[in-house]
Formats: sequence, structure tokens, C-alpha cells
Amino acid sequence: MAAATGAADREAAEAGVRMAYRLAGLAEPERVEWAGSPREATARVLASSQAELGASVRDAVRTCPWADERAALHAELGRTAWADRWSVTGGRLWDTTRALAERIRTGVVEALAETPQDEPAVRLALLDVVLGQHDAPWLAAFAGAGERLAGIAAVARSAGWWWPYEKVAIITERPVELHRDEAGRLDRGDGPALAFPDGFALHAWRGMPVPATFLDGLSDLTPDRIRKEENAELRRVMLEFYGYDRYLEESGAQPLHRDETGVLWRIDLVDDEPVVMVEVVNSTPEPDGTRRTYWLRVPPRTRTAREGVAWTFGLGEAVYAPVRET
Repeated sequence: MAAATGAADREAAEAGVRMAYRLAGLAEPERVEWAGSPREATARVLASSQAELGASVRDAVRTCPWADERAALHAELGRTAWADRWSVTGGRLWDTTRALAERIRTGVVEALAETPQDEPAVRLALLDVVLGQHDAPWLAAFAGAGERLAGIAAVARSAGWWWPYEKVAIITERPVELHRDEAGRLDRGDGPALAFPDGFALHAWRGMPVPATFLDGLSDLTPDRIRKEENAELRRVMLEFYGYDRYLEESGAQPLHRDETGVLWRIDLVDDEPVVMVEVVNSTPEPDGTRRTYWLRVPPRTRTAREGVAWTFGLGEAVYAPVRET
């Protein structure tokens, strides 16, 4: 649910919104509107007056029922059982989902705040949001309980973020694309890592936000282009994309140290800490008889290849003595 992409189930989402209002003891909104992304919805809120929308009812619809149901479930289960329930339900999704929601918030602020003076208004509008599908971690923990949350759970299964006001509820579509790495971070080298149907998109490489134009130039990288990049974080992205081994070979780097464990290399970077790598060869051959080479990044203070390999195992150089390498 949290990572769902594709068109929202509008009928189910609208029914969930109206249910959420009723369960909170409120009159249903006069109308439900749709937006292509959180950016479009936030812009619409900013362009509307309170007379048009009515006051925010987020606290009544989401915050208070949420707090009450959590307190009831916690009292029923007790501290230990609640912690166990959380660890096997919402706890598994919490970190990556929260990080994704915060990245979307940041993207909305960057897209709509043309000047620093605009930023507080954008952030204020974002305080009224219910996170829809990104409420999945908590909703998973309440599965089978929390009847007052049935409305917001229905919206979460069917759509993205939504803004509840007295007169109007604004619901957003889900993303059409979501690309993440094995750690759950936004990650894509040839396009947006997160994209919505109205064109709002976020670009990232292994969790780090990058400009769209930056990704366009990755296919034409050269060692000289990497060295000339002034932004240290973007330069690291370039190195990862280009490949440390390829950069070392094509930039004419010289090894710092060599021993039976591998070869220690160092890449000095302007206005950034050096990249120090140990080149190691797998002692176990591949089926075709070749042996794979691996590059292990180690702390800049590393002075020998053995010290670097030992560090990757959490050991000091003096105690690193493998009986058999694999």
C-alpha cells in the first residue's frame, strides 16, 4: 500500500473520505476534488480562501481518532505486546515511508516557494495533509482494530495524500513511478525516481536528491568532468555512477600500498575528504575460472591494504588473520 503506484480508485477513495468525516461526527464535505500530485493540491490550497475551503478538520478526522485508538490498543495489549505488534507490522515500513513522505514535502516546498518568504505559507498548507497511502505503517499496526480509522484506511488503500476541510476535501493521485534501491531510498540514474501523473517528479541517486539535468549528463562523464564538479555530494554520485575502478584506471592513479590482501588506492578530491579504496580479488574462482575483483571503500586514514580489509570486518589490522578466504 505505501509503495503502490498507478491510478487511484477514485470511487473508493471518495467513499473513504466521506466515511472519515462521518466517523469524526462531522458533516460530509460539500465536494471532493482531485489533484495530480501533492504539489498541485498544495498550490490549490494556497490559491483558495478559507471561505472557499472552510477550516481544516484534520485534527477531528485523523489526529484525534488516531490518538484515541492508539491509546485504547496500547492499554489492551500492554507495553510489551504493543511493541511486538509494532515491530512485525508498521515498524517494518516506518523508516522508509517516513523518509519518502519527508522527501515529497521538501520537493513541494522547493517547487512552490519561489522566494524564502514564500516558504512558511507552503509549509503551513502542508500541515493540513493526511498522508493517505503513506499512513500505511500505522494503519498496519491497527489492522483488525481501530474502527474509527476505517475511513482514513479506505483512502490509504485507494489514493495518495489528501486535505480535509469543512467544505472541500482534496485528494491526490498516487505516483505513476517509484524507483528505490535495496535500502528503500529513492534511486534512479536515468529518470525520475518518483513521478506523479501531473509531471511533479523527484530525482535521486541512492537517496540523494539530484537535479534532473544532472542525471542527463551522467552518460557522458569523464574523469576531468568529475574533478571539476564543485558540489562535493554530486561529485560522489558521479564517482559511484562512473565506477571507482574505472576512474582510477583512466585518471592514472597510483596505488598507495600493496600486500597479500589487496591494493590500497586513494582519490584526492577538491574540498572533500579523499576516497580511499581497497582493491581485492575473490579467492574463490567463478564457474568460468575467472576471479572477481571487488572495491571496498575504507576510511581516509587507512594506510595499508590489510588495515582496510580488516576495517570492513570491524577488526584492527593486528588481529585480522583469516584462516580461509572466501
